[in-house]
Amino acid sequence: MIVKRFLALTLMIAACIGTMGQERKKNIVDEVIWVVGDSPILLSEVEETRVSMELMGESIEDPYTTIAEKLAIDKLYLHQAELDSIEVNEQFAASIAEEQVNAAIQMYGSRENAEAVIHKSIAKLREQYREMARTQQLIQGVSDNLTRYVKVTPAEVRDYFSKMPEDSLPFINTQVEVQIITSVPQVSREEVDKVENKLREIAQRINSGEKTFAQMAKIYSQDGSARYGGELGLSGRGQWVQEFADVAFSLTDPNKVSRIVRTEFGFHIMQLIEKRGDKVNVRHIIIKPEIAESEYDRCLNRLDSIATDIREGKFTFDEAAPVLSDDKDTKFNRGIMANMDEMTHTLTSRFEMKDLPQDIAKIVAGMGVGEISPAVRIINEKTGSEVCAIIRLKNRIEGHRANMAEDFQVLKGVVEADRKKNIEEKWLQEKIRTTYTRIAPEWRGYKYKYDGWIK
Repeated sequence: MIVKRFLALTLMIAACIGTMGQERKKNIVDEVIWVVGDSPILLSEVEETRVSMELMGESIEDPYTTIAEKLAIDKLYLHQAELDSIEVNEQFAASIAEEQVNAAIQMYGSRENAEAVIHKSIAKLREQYREMARTQQLIQGVSDNLTRYVKVTPAEVRDYFSKMPEDSLPFINTQVEVQIITSVPQVSREEVDKVENKLREIAQRINSGEKTFAQMAKIYSQDGSARYGGELGLSGRGQWVQEFADVAFSLTDPNKVSRIVRTEFGFHIMQLIEKRGDKVNVRHIIIKPEIAESEYDRCLNRLDSIATDIREGKFTFDEAAPVLSDDKDTKFNRGIMANMDEMTHTLTSRFEMKDLPQDIAKIVAGMGVGEISPAVRIINEKTGSEVCAIIRLKNRIEGHRANMAEDFQVLKGVVEADRKKNIEEKWLQEKIRTTYTRIAPEWRGYKYKYDGWIK
């Protein structure tokens, strides 16, 4: 299904850009300016995209031409996504929307200020961001399908860069390698009983017909899915932690509420919406238990003791992490944190400072290589909960021009990205040539990046 954007036909646009020191008021009757396949592009789509970019401080040369063509290209990708049966991870889209809404609120100081500047309620803004996240997933899915067979050899990488001047090679910013040992505060038996009793009460109200699961999720669930009645979207087993997935995939009756499930994120109950092939869609309600301050103090004291023993040479950080750390993602890798490289899409131990979790980056910034931090409380970005940790700066690699010996994966990523770009460009040109397009007369005189739009 082709994604519908932003505003309906015959909408009157009123755009006001208050934060830029300007006031522009336009009363424009909406109109179809392009048609791509059977999907129209509205003037309001272009205008709203332009205003959103200005509000975010983005500048773009010839915005109306560029934005209209970008929307047309998106239509081509979305049509291909439909043909390829690409599916969207609704939970991921919802989490992205929530992050962007929170960023907007932070930028403008409050919900009220954000709504006043953007001329849109927070609820509508959230839905717009969610739709944008869905669209981006579909486009990325098409791109991945088109380029999945791209591979390059070391010889091809070497040949690609052999004639390139040194000052034209990619510059690698300063990077760090970081080790971590965490201690997760334990939930008291009394708090577990309190949370489980609350979930049983909620389940009883749902089972009795007093409230629907979606209604109770909006009231009680403590994550971003609450706004959507707890719905997580069609997902495969690998998209959830095992404890949650085991129960979700065992559900058979949409009218029944599951047993209580405990995961690293909290305590859940769930309800089946549908199963489709190897995917399932459920609603869930999550309640996160409260942790006593005394438990945080216990964890901090334990970690400080471990750090002291390491500094005194009783054992090494590498030896301690597998035995003493609670962090499942790093403990069996000697506590070394892993980063997904944006260019190569592979895991690496190297982080630019901007890519580290904010709490850890603040600690590492002032450390020397080999130094171990005092025990601190940080936010686990995966679960959103607070844990205690000690951090060791394992290595710092100063900024430099990429070379085959140290940065092969980076250089390989550059070559792969170039080849993928060429494949997509050829596909796009062919798609433009073979797809019906119609452009309103007053929009035909612009200079577009790609030929073939005007038939």
